[in-house]
This record gives sequence, C-alpha cells and structure tokens, in this order.
Amino acid sequence: MPLRLLSAPRPRHDTSAAGMVCLPGGEFLMGTDDAEGFRGDGEGPVRTVRLRPFLIDTCAVTNDAFAQYVADTGYVTEAERFGWSYVFAGFLPAALRRGAYRPERTPWWCGVGGAAWNRPEGPGSTLDGRGDHPVVHVSWNDAAAYAAWAGKRLPTEAEWEYAARGGLEQKRYPWGDELDPDGAHHCNIWRGTFPAKNTATDGFRGTAPVDAFEPNGYGLYNTSGNVWEWCADWWTTDHPTHRPLADPTGPATGTAKVIRGGSHLCHRSYCNRYRVAARTANTSDSTSGHAGFRCARSA
Repeated sequence: MPLRLLSAPRPRHDTSAAGMVCLPGGEFLMGTDDAEGFRGDGEGPVRTVRLRPFLIDTCAVTNDAFAQYVADTGYVTEAERFGWSYVFAGFLPAALRRGAYRPERTPWWCGVGGAAWNRPEGPGSTLDGRGDHPVVHVSWNDAAAYAAWAGKRLPTEAEWEYAARGGLEQKRYPWGDELDPDGAHHCNIWRGTFPAKNTATDGFRGTAPVDAFEPNGYGLYNTSGNVWEWCADWWTTDHPTHRPLADPTGPATGTAKVIRGGSHLCHRSYCNRYRVAARTANTSDSTSGHAGFRCARSA
C-alpha cells in the first residue's frame, strides 16, 4: 500500500537554468511502428505531436544533487520509509542474496532491506566514487518532490521523447539506427548474456556518470541506457490519433507512471527498450537500482 506523502519541502530560491537546455518545440513524429518494438507497450502508432518550447536537464539528477536536496530539506525517500528496495542480484554479496525475496517473473531482482538512494546495494554500500552517477532507488513521488523543490517538474512523455531524439526523425537511437556504429559504444546497457554475464565492453557494469558517452543533437546525455527515467504521465497504450496532438500529458488518472530510456540492465534478449521510442511503466511508489530521473521546466 502506498505511504501517505509527507508535506512537500519548501522550494529552493535558485531557479536558474544551469544544466538545462532550452528546446524550441514544434512538431515531431512520436512513437514507432518498428518491427523491433513491442506493440503491447503502445509504442505506436506513429503520431504527430506539437510541443511548446521547454527546458530540460541535459543529464539525469546525480547522487550529489540529490544529497544536497536531502541536506536542505531533510527529505526521506519512500525506499527509506518502506525499509527496502530492489537490487540486481549480481551486485550483491552472497549473504544478502541468500534468502532475499525474488519476484517469480524477474528472479534477478532481490528485495533488499536497507537499500536506498545512499546505500544502493544495501547495508554496507556507499556512494563513494558515484557522486556524478544518477541517483537511483527513487520513486516517482520522490522525483516529483525533488523537481518541485528545484523549481522544475518532471517532463511529459512527449517532451522526453522529443528531447531524447535530439532532432533525428524516427531513428531507433539518439544517434541513428545502428546500436554500435563502426563498433563504437554509445550507451550503457547490458553487454553479454543476460543475466549471467555482463562483459561490460561499454565500460560499465552498473551505472555510469550522467555525462558518459557523447550527447545527442540537443545536448542530452544518456537518453538510451544507464537508468530508466520517470515521466510525468500516467501510463496508457491508447493514444489519440487526431493530428497534431498539442502538448499531450497522458490520461488524467492511472495506476502506473511512464518510465523511458532503458537502463544498464537492458539486453536485447528480454528488454530491447533502450530504443528511443520504447516505453514501460511502474507504480509511483516503486523503487529500484536502475531507475532515476531528469527534470524539465516550461519555457
């Protein structure tokens, strides 16, 4: 059962656009009918969307930035209040893996007591060396609270996809249609055989710094892989098709929130969702070691 939210922390007074890029908006083609996609996820049909100008973070929110938020406000995340979060089994010592709850359909996840944003692998783990990595184990509610404090908001799903595409039309990835053009890696995803062996040929077994790899054409980093990113919208697979859709925000209510971009745990064998049109969802109080967020602001 979701916890009752604490009162919202006071907004900070710094409302600068540092770390953000202002995008002009206009019309773009959202979604995909790509054969590699998942029709049941509502990736299609391709539809024309019109957006007003907006600002969006070039990077996901880092551990250092979230630590400043917690220091300023005393905010306690939902994972901390629940007392546990999901951690990838391969990142855990045997003592924590043993006896941990594992979902039947995704047994590579372990419910770990004490796992939270500042203890990403549970008791004994720290953020040492990961200040510039994306904060994880944050729910949609946590992300929305941070955004409000920062004088921002979560991006709509349409804004997220428009920004993630970087100006390219109907390409699979923010850099084109090939995953590894000329053998070069452009994102942090699972390399090897999931879930048994990650060769880490892209340089990372877990999360990467938020500015790893080259940015897309709009200057955004890691809109494919690294961590899933929460969007403002409630989840639906029933998209209006009248054209063009103007600043869509999704349904008024729902049971789960949209997440986009894939993560360092995505592999083509089961989760080919690091494509720029791919999408999935989770409940607003869910937390895990591969989900974070970036913020937006209306221009």
